Amino acid sequence: MRPFGATILDADGLALSREEVAFFRDVRPFGFILFARNIDSPDQVRALCDQLRDAAGHDAVITIDQEGGRVQRLRAPHWREWLPPLDFVAQAGDGAERAMYLRHRLIAAELAALGIDSNCAPMVDVAGPQTHDFLRNRCYGTDPARVATLGRAAGQGMLDGGVLPVVKHIPGHGRATMDSHFDLPRVDAPHADLTAVDFAPFKALNDLPMGMTAHLVYDAIDAVPATCSPAVMSLIRGEMGFDNLIMTDDLSMKALQGSHVDSTRAALAAGCDVALYCNQPLADRIAVADAAGEMTAAAQARAERALAMRQTPDDIDIPALESELEALLGGAMHG
Repeated sequence: MRPFGATILDADGLALSREEVAFFRDVRPFGFILFARNIDSPDQVRALCDQLRDAAGHDAVITIDQEGGRVQRLRAPHWREWLPPLDFVAQAGDGAERAMYLRHRLIAAELAALGIDSNCAPMVDVAGPQTHDFLRNRCYGTDPARVATLGRAAGQGMLDGGVLPVVKHIPGHGRATMDSHFDLPRVDAPHADLTAVDFAPFKALNDLPMGMTAHLVYDAIDAVPATCSPAVMSLIRGEMGFDNLIMTDDLSMKALQGSHVDSTRAALAAGCDVALYCNQPLADRIAVADAAGEMTAAAQARAERALAMRQTPDDIDIPALESELEALLGGAMHG
């Protein structure tokens, strides 16, 4: 079998252009990611997912950012609105673990009904006093063991619903004092502190099928941003024991300097399996896909292992789960 293209790519609109169809047929990307501009109605999203997989020529992963709160692409009136994760966990109190499972099992049901079979969650970055506002209320808490427990519940809820979780931002973004969409955060914490706090939830969840990197510099490990750092990738594979598929965070984010083509090559050379590249003109997507080429044998094996973790959703009584969740939250289920 021909290897997948070492990319996860996006589309410009609600349906593919002829140029996009030809491009995706040529490069055969491992997967796709959807944004708000790709979302209108349930029927339209299902049709777009079918188009994407047909163009790729295989049963490609289709992922989305459906964390809840600010970061959710599916919204009312067709889909549930969710509280930000930090607020949701606080509202659930002692019932947070079960509540996070139910939240993500319901999210998975919405995604699977559309043909979306992955979600860029759980986000197990550990919040601290310095965590930037772009990230803070997307976190699950400040205690790494608690964050790992809640991340496990979220991941299992999605897996049970036939949706592959993407744990992020590996190996930990919580100490960032800048928004990596616009700047390159630097973290000067000692390695021992990073291991005890930031890295711990990712190590605990190292069996999840996919992970997404963090665009920041850990001064104690390397002067190169984590996504492009062989030292950080070696730590993720070794110290953390995460040997499943790793995708980059979006390589067009301004945290990474230089050309997107150079960042793509650097990230894959460092040990990432697949380059995520979004929100750029078609010519730029073509250039990045050309630079990424096909997956290495090791990356292909991890990709196939991730795809094999897709399962038929278990049968659920959605109204019953909603009632249980509303009870856990004292009635405040939605954002």
